[in-house]
Amino acid sequence: MKVLILGSSGLVGSSLRRILDNNQKITELIASTRKDTDLFSLDSTKKLINEHKPDVLINAAAKVGGIYANNTKRVEFILENLKINTNVLESCIPHNNIKIINLGSSCIYPLEVENPIKEESVMTGKLEPTNSPYAMAKLTAIEIGNALSQQYGHNVINLMPTNLYGPNDRFSENDSHVIPGLIFRMHTAKLKNEQSFEIWGSGRPKREFMYVDDLSESINFIIENNINVNLLNIGSGYEITIKELALKIKDIVGFSGEVSFNTSMPDGIERKFLNSKKVMDLGWSPKISLEDGLIKTYDWFQKNYRI
Repeated sequence: MKVLILGSSGLVGSSLRRILDNNQKITELIASTRKDTDLFSLDSTKKLINEHKPDVLINAAAKVGGIYANNTKRVEFILENLKINTNVLESCIPHNNIKIINLGSSCIYPLEVENPIKEESVMTGKLEPTNSPYAMAKLTAIEIGNALSQQYGHNVINLMPTNLYGPNDRFSENDSHVIPGLIFRMHTAKLKNEQSFEIWGSGRPKREFMYVDDLSESINFIIENNINVNLLNIGSGYEITIKELALKIKDIVGFSGEVSFNTSMPDGIERKFLNSKKVMDLGWSPKISLEDGLIKTYDWFQKNYRI
């Protein structure tokens, strides 16, 4: 079996390389990055797929970021993700023998959807405003995949992971997701001996987080067992408030100052918790606890970042 990973240097892609490298059924694992292929170019994307003709293509390439980046770089988030997704899926039109595993995001679900969120809730309501451009790009990829399946007979599986974190994430002050952003800022505050640490919002919203290797193991499971389901949620089954999360990270980082919450800043959606019953009924389940995952992530961060 030949497997092609797009976006193989990012958070998900680098994890996939580690996990899938141990799969004995995979005889060739092709790890593509922006260094060898410009996914913003249809010609470049077609060349890659035509050259390798993989049995399985995993699209882990995306422009990603936290609430601040999503809300302030709205044009970049919709255009860049649309270009990647449309080029990849259009390039696959002549190759309906390729199993396409397309990675989306839990942000595709409506703002006021019932929790835990089921796959059937997709496109049933208004999106959360702060990241709607990114969500629209991901929804478009699902719709193109559905069209490919119906018109040309492609096998497309859309995976909707919950909030991911782990090694090779983007750790910065403004462009990160919740966990890497908190780790970066709190570690910096510790080094500067700051006495206080401010977090946007009230800290009350609940979120579900999953260590990235659990997602990679779910993809390995799907490949191993030849799972063919159009849309699958991939979640940890555990939710936590932002305040509780921040205090966990404070303990792991060893920050001794006070943590405060700026209630004048937006919280985002109050709760976002995936119903992952479908994939768990198929036989997959997450293995890494939030605390163990945070410890692994901070350990990697300390070894790879210099502030």
